[in-house]
Amino acid sequence: MRGNVVITGGKGALAQAIATEFSEACWSVDAPGRDELDVRSQTSVTAYFSNREVELLVCAAGITRDKPLIGLSERSWDEVVETNLDGPARCAKAVITGMLRRKRGHIVLISSFSAIHPPKGQAGYAASKAGLIGLSKALAKEIGSAGIRVNVVLPGFMETPMTRKLSQVRIEEIRRDHVLGTFNTPDRVARFIRLLEEEMLLTSGQVFQLDSRVA
Repeated sequence: MRGNVVITGGKGALAQAIATEFSEACWSVDAPGRDELDVRSQTSVTAYFSNREVELLVCAAGITRDKPLIGLSERSWDEVVETNLDGPARCAKAVITGMLRRKRGHIVLISSFSAIHPPKGQAGYAASKAGLIGLSKALAKEIGSAGIRVNVVLPGFMETPMTRKLSQVRIEEIRRDHVLGTFNTPDRVARFIRLLEEEMLLTSGQVFQLDSRVA
């Protein structure tokens, strides 16, 4: 085996595609769902990562609670931030000690186009995903001297079970925002993350937007 990769939010379409990509490349893959690793809970994170060596951590767990800020309940805001920002920070902190000891490792945070160009009604989601960009840049500076990399991937809009809840009219509106007129796919994102891990060895503190929206 080439190493161990942990992918949070393991039941999602993107996490499953990443798991398949790395499994086929002879990595040892763990893709826990919320029942096994609840990123909102420090107790769950501590228990899951205890005595577990992690060469690559991909933080893919995420939720949406889309509403204008004035109509977004405090509970919904907290759920989004706990899952999308606090969760990745907890998981990163849990694996950094082992990475520092081994003087190698890579943390990939899955953010969103909404982090840099948010639509109306996504204040909570956009804020949480934007926070990941700041977190990654700070972490890259803090632990880069130990040979540990931190990067952010913005996968772009993908047709997954989560986005299929949108109307076809809205999906086509989003498609028109893409200058290439097509969406990214979980498989392509997974291949990029593997490339980032295995080939782009001198890359850290960077944000990669993988679709064709220009703003």
